[in-house]
Amino acid sequence: MDTAATIKKTPLAEEHVKLGARMVDFAGWWMPVQYKGLREEHDNVRNKVGLFDVSHMGEIRFRGPKALETLQWLTTNDVSKLNENEAHYSLLPNECGGLVDDIIVYCLKKNEDYLVCVNASNADKDFAWMVKNNKGADITNESAYWGQIAIQGPKALALCDKVFGFKASEMKSFAVHRFDYQGHKAIFATTGYTGERGGEVFIEAPGAAGLWRDLLAQGHEFGVQPIGLGARDTLRTEYKMSLYGHEIDDTTNPYEAKLGWAVKPTAKDFIGKIPMLKVKEDGLKKELIGFKMLDKGIPRQGYSLFSFDNKEIGKVTSGTHSPTLDEPIGIAYISSELAAEGTEFAVDIRGRKVKAKVCKTPFITK
Repeated sequence: MDTAATIKKTPLAEEHVKLGARMVDFAGWWMPVQYKGLREEHDNVRNKVGLFDVSHMGEIRFRGPKALETLQWLTTNDVSKLNENEAHYSLLPNECGGLVDDIIVYCLKKNEDYLVCVNASNADKDFAWMVKNNKGADITNESAYWGQIAIQGPKALALCDKVFGFKASEMKSFAVHRFDYQGHKAIFATTGYTGERGGEVFIEAPGAAGLWRDLLAQGHEFGVQPIGLGARDTLRTEYKMSLYGHEIDDTTNPYEAKLGWAVKPTAKDFIGKIPMLKVKEDGLKKELIGFKMLDKGIPRQGYSLFSFDNKEIGKVTSGTHSPTLDEPIGIAYISSELAAEGTEFAVDIRGRKVKAKVCKTPFITK
């Protein structure tokens, strides 16, 4: 099969090529992994502002009088609490209490119009799951309709103020603002995946490249740079933000993943509620923790964790060298009795047992 012919491209693909990005196949999409270099891009987001092409993410629309009822059944968080132009993080559970995906739900009109952003690699799977478990909503896969740009960093909202023509800097976290940009419908939300201030803008796909160029052109005074997937991963890891396929998957219990805050079992029923809660009620056997290396070595996904009496006690889900801390960090599931901050254990790095320690997360704070 000709991969070049089948790989999907975002509305910004050619912009990345013009900027000299190194392009890779990511979840079936042709995406920029880096431009100037991971460290420089990472630091630019932490200190100035960076732009990410996240147009590969999926967008699914729920409309009609059954929109709220359907989303309440499909998701763990309480959608009834969302007012117009508010958003929240949520989870899409399966019948066993595991996770089909993690999502953000945007309320465009209370009770009857919602946009749900899903992970790129899961968009088709999520849409099929939603349709299968529909309670009567009008569900549309709008993924091809939207481009999406994340604008992240301490100067991100100042750049948004300048380019968008409204005061994004005065918006609360997880707030939504709809506007037109050069004749294209757009939705801006104060959300992100880096731990920094900023937001993400959905724009009709034909307008995405023009907006991307405007943000770069008008962002010189703020030190704006385009940022690749490499830095996106190190940024989210420093804030211990879960990534589907790493920290969460179809078998993950949200309480073990420390995502219980997004589960509202007393407010409503939802798919998989009983088995999900049973894991918590029976006592958690494992928990998601952050750790730092005490000896040399970088932990990677899939590496095993061991107690000092050589019992396997967990697995690494994500690991990297933190550019901000200049030291190796990792995220892992570990046996609950060893999950306390300060507990030491060993990571098996290619047959070598290397000491590490459970630490407080996020790894960095602002």
